[in-house]
Amino acid sequence: MAWRATPAEVRDEARGSRKRAIKRRIDAGTPVGILAYLGEEPIAWCSIAPRASYRDLGGPGEADDPKVWSIVCFFVKRDLRGEGIGPKLVEAAIHTARQHGAKTLEAYPVDADSPSYRFMGFVPRFAKAKFKEVGRAGSRRHVMRRTVRAVRS
Repeated sequence: MAWRATPAEVRDEARGSRKRAIKRRIDAGTPVGILAYLGEEPIAWCSIAPRASYRDLGGPGEADDPKVWSIVCFFVKRDLRGEGIGPKLVEAAIHTARQHGAKTLEAYPVDADSPSYRFMGFVPRFAKAKFKEVGRAGSRRHVMRRTVRAVRS
């Protein structure tokens, strides 16, 4: 919810409203992300959704273009980090955006030595997945984009 919360939701956050807020979005049919499982257990998360469903992420471009999707957050269970799950989440996010008709996919990673925003991923992971840097969002976040090819019928 860090990049999704409205000002009212931020004020209400102390009362445990994050779960309710994300559930409202899911119930309304707004894409919010993907989960990775190991058997029946969820082990990782990637926030992937239309850029317009987030607050202002910064960087160049039209924030309300429905064909632009954004990856803004990752989580992998601590004991599974370094096992190659992150790159698989990026590929799954590309597939998800493609399936939903996105034409462009954005990410906002940081350099490996960044003291903050590390949950947004690191530049080399996205460069390896053919994202190209197009600008900056603030002093730490790179804005990287990749064209997403349409699904063939």
